[in-house]
Amino acid sequence: MTAALEISNLSTEIKLSRSTVHAVGNVGLTINAGETLGLVGESGSGKSMLGLSVLGLLPNGGHITGGSIKIEGQELVGLPEKELRKLRGDRVAMIFQDSLSSLNPTKTIGQQVAEPVRLHRDVTQREAMERVLEVLDLVGLPKPKERLADFPHQLSGGLRQRVMIAIALACDPRVLLADEPTTALDVTIQAQILRLLDDLEQRLGMATLLVTHDMGVVAGRANRINVMYAGRIVESAPTELLFSSMRHPYTQALLGSIPRLEQDNTKRLLSIPGLPPDLTNPPTGCRFAARCRFATEQCLQQEPPLTGDAQHAFACWNPVDGPAELTESVAHATRAPVQAARAGLGDSPSITISGPGVTQNGIKPLLEIVNVVREYPITAGFLRRQVNSVKAVSDVTLTIHSGESFGLVGESGCGKTSLGKLIVGIEKPDSGHIRLAGEDVFSYRGTKLRKARRDLQMMFQDPFGSLDPRMRVNAILQEPLQIQNIGSQRERDEKVRGILDDVGLPAAALERYPHEFSGGQRQRVALARALMLEPKVMVADEPVSALDVSIRSQVLNLMKRLQIERDMASVVISHDLAVVKYLADRIGVMYLGKLVELGSGDDIYARPAHPYTQALIKTIPVPDPAVEKAKTEVGIRGELPSPIDPPSGCRFRTRCPLAQQICSEVEPPLRRFGGEHLAACHFPLQTPEPDAESSLTTAG
Repeated sequence: MTAALEISNLSTEIKLSRSTVHAVGNVGLTINAGETLGLVGESGSGKSMLGLSVLGLLPNGGHITGGSIKIEGQELVGLPEKELRKLRGDRVAMIFQDSLSSLNPTKTIGQQVAEPVRLHRDVTQREAMERVLEVLDLVGLPKPKERLADFPHQLSGGLRQRVMIAIALACDPRVLLADEPTTALDVTIQAQILRLLDDLEQRLGMATLLVTHDMGVVAGRANRINVMYAGRIVESAPTELLFSSMRHPYTQALLGSIPRLEQDNTKRLLSIPGLPPDLTNPPTGCRFAARCRFATEQCLQQEPPLTGDAQHAFACWNPVDGPAELTESVAHATRAPVQAARAGLGDSPSITISGPGVTQNGIKPLLEIVNVVREYPITAGFLRRQVNSVKAVSDVTLTIHSGESFGLVGESGCGKTSLGKLIVGIEKPDSGHIRLAGEDVFSYRGTKLRKARRDLQMMFQDPFGSLDPRMRVNAILQEPLQIQNIGSQRERDEKVRGILDDVGLPAAALERYPHEFSGGQRQRVALARALMLEPKVMVADEPVSALDVSIRSQVLNLMKRLQIERDMASVVISHDLAVVKYLADRIGVMYLGKLVELGSGDDIYARPAHPYTQALIKTIPVPDPAVEKAKTEVGIRGELPSPIDPPSGCRFRTRCPLAQQICSEVEPPLRRFGGEHLAACHFPLQTPEPDAESSLTTAG
């Protein structure tokens, strides 16, 4: 049988003005019809460049230097551009990584989905639009006929991703390249998109290349997985075999660096030190040697070949045997000095984690949020009169003690970031109070307010967008000290160097600009900026959502260590419950502006009382093929309702499988489910305490 996609010894280079990037080197893979091949690895490993090589869409200076690419036996390497255009979008199609930037903002959804149909099929405009409606319905876009005239910015991230899939499927391709199709999405929408791709593969019989850096995403979907590092395939095996008996240390580290709900959060996450090599000047030996704790002199001098058999192949001189034991000694104890020097980033010292108790009787809370409401006005007409408002935060109450880490989880649009901005004083609540050490933050004025803001700092979601691109790191870190008139210039310089050492960056970083750092290093700079004034409370908004799993574990370990060393309270905002459970002592679950459940990590994970919390847990991709394949539910149905006009009664009722009439008429009160575990639901999953109705003012 002829393979749907067959790649042999493919090498791709990108010529720059002064150097050449060796992006893909001697890569081979085969995908049959109806099969999904997972391609995993960190950013910069060459995954996306491999997909672009297949399509002939390489960036300027990019070209294939050797090898073969065949679609159903037809050779693509060397094919004239005119012939490639006939195949692209027809027999082979791609779902690009970022739906917002990939869709044309000047064209309607209907026009963009119809474009490949009009290009590759001899059809009329009417027939093309009929196909558009058919394929939009196929990908589960709600009310597709009403969406035809919409522009991309009018759709949510989940709906835009469905449109991207519809464009790729418009001409029934035989090969589908899915490049990080769920990276920027909430776990709930991610689960829906992955289930959709599974269904389409079975119904249409496509060969799918699923590109991702998340081992949990491919665990239950790929028939086979190839692990890519620095332009090379370093391991290839059937999914179950790879997860249970991986042989390459890089594969082992990728799997071990993923935080899991059942993980002991007193142990450090396994992390991969350093960064992938510069592919303009790749190392002589094994490309992973500088970051590998098993590396020897042979690894530094000779590149290992891809050996093994057709069932399980790997490229390593010192192979491992299965998953690592997730202990502190594995995380950072055994790396040889030569490897540490080559990596450029040493590991942090071991730590003992012993977070504060939840109750802390007799101790006044550090931060109090009392009945806080924040709405954003919507205006219309010539006079810009207010016609409605976005209900971002609706009557939220909670308390946080000194040294405590509080996690805030929920989907995008539920009000997490708005609440974070209110906590640090970036925005002012419409009603309610935010008190720091008993004092109302918004009662201060002038110099007193500026001094109070020393104690409230925020680590923003996008470090690249929040760091001034015109300022060097030294100026970025010195700026808050200058604004607050803290110390002499010599003292400021010493403080900057000290904080840079704390976050694991070399002194040379002070003279570099933000764009000269990797994503993980920029996140370290953003963390250093937030810690410069030694705040009492730090809000971290999605601190690791855009990072590779390996870099994510480094940043999570660093955040946990620094919080404990500084006895600082923190609010960690994320849509990933596993990340929050690792970092936080207590967790609050938000839905459409409301706090619907509050409790310890064990309360939320092992004994969820609210259906929304349970659904969030079910949607988290688990790096275990057996668990992923056993999942029978998508998780949460539909998309988040508009915060402009939230549902009456319980705001989750429109998506809740347990909803009844009372849910639409009466807003459920918070009830206690033992200890400090509270939830607001008429039909909870756990039995509440007798007559247990409570305000969060007692939930400190």
